Formats: sequence, structure tokens, C-alpha cells
Amino acid sequence: MTHDEILKALFDETLVGNAPEVLRLTELGIAEGMTPSAILFDALIPSLEEVGARFERGDFFVPEMLISGKAMSGALNVLRPLLALTGAETVGTFLMGTVKGDVHDIGKNLVNIMLEGAGFNVIDIGVQAGPEKFIAAINEHNPDIVGMSAFLTTTMPMFKVNIHEITKAGLRDKVMIMVGGAPVTQEYADVVGADGFASDASTAVRIAKDLMQKRRASANA
Repeated sequence: MTHDEILKALFDETLVGNAPEVLRLTELGIAEGMTPSAILFDALIPSLEEVGARFERGDFFVPEMLISGKAMSGALNVLRPLLALTGAETVGTFLMGTVKGDVHDIGKNLVNIMLEGAGFNVIDIGVQAGPEKFIAAINEHNPDIVGMSAFLTTTMPMFKVNIHEITKAGLRDKVMIMVGGAPVTQEYADVVGADGFASDASTAVRIAKDLMQKRRASANA
């Protein structure tokens, strides 16, 4: 296969979520001398962007996004150490956790895969993440954006608690905060003082990129 044929096949197989074939093609591409960046930016990311576009149009649903994301995740396991060796720049660092009292992580994991595919360095602190866990992770990893997920309406108030404690710790000005999850709305995000809200993984990537642009613009101002 030519390099172009490998890229096209990677795009197509990621789109349909054929994980074994995506992994095989990724390893073939590396063996054939393709750069990890070319595989990521010329095939995998465009494919995941197409998945997101189809989701927003209503042509794809959460199961399709999950299988495409998982297919890409396998390829990323191969590419991640190679990209690190080449010193490839990341878009930014995104710290993600499901709030205290909530153990749901499917949505969080999907967002993580989509963000990683879009070039973010993702730090996942898991489920049941209270203020102390977020604060410790912010101090350790110095993220650009902190993402908080809640699936249950009963755990949504933890957004406000977390943000309040992060502010009290003197860290609020250092990070942008995004919230999301099934019951969350833009209005609720505004009330708790978040910088961004996303109703799905595709939107989360777009909002995260927008926040990074604003962050860079304010840093350069």
C-alpha cells in the first residue's frame, strides 16, 4: 500500500470503528516509514472530526462515536510514545474528572478520547473527584483546562463546590473550567461560574479549542 492508501484506509476504518484494522494500519504505516504526526493529523483526527460532524447532524449516535473513539484509542497507544519522542506539540493540557458522588465514566472517557485525538494532553483523575482531588491535580499537572462531568442531577451541585474550593485555593485564574454531562445545561454552567459547557464529546472538543485560543490571546495581550 502507498502512504496515501494507508491514510485513506485509516480514515475509513476509524470512521466505522474497525479497531483491529485501525491498529494494523497504524503499525503498517510506521513500518513503512510514515511519521506518527502524518498518521494522526492526516487520517485519524480528520476521521474523528467527521464522526463529530455526523453526530451533530444526527447521522451518528453515541454508540457510533464510542466505537470510533475506541478504534482511535488503540492507534493512539502506538503513536503516543512515538509522538513524545518527536517532541510533537500538544494543543494544551486538559484535566478531566467525574465529580464526587458520581461513578459514571462512559461520557467522560469518550470526551477524553476525542480530546486526545484532537491533540490535547489529557489527564484523567477518574470518578468520585472532590475538590481536594481536583486541587491536587491542578497543582501537579498545571492544566490549561479543567473538565468536570456529572451524570446525576444529585451530583451537579459539586460543580459549584469544586469551583468555589479551586477559587479559594487561589487557582481559579490559572485554569479554564468546563462542565458537562447528561443533565447539565448552559444555564446551569453559567450559574456555577464555568467558562464553558458541552452537551456532547464533539462539542467538548470545539469548546476546548475555543477556550485555548482565548487563553493564548489573553496571554499575548
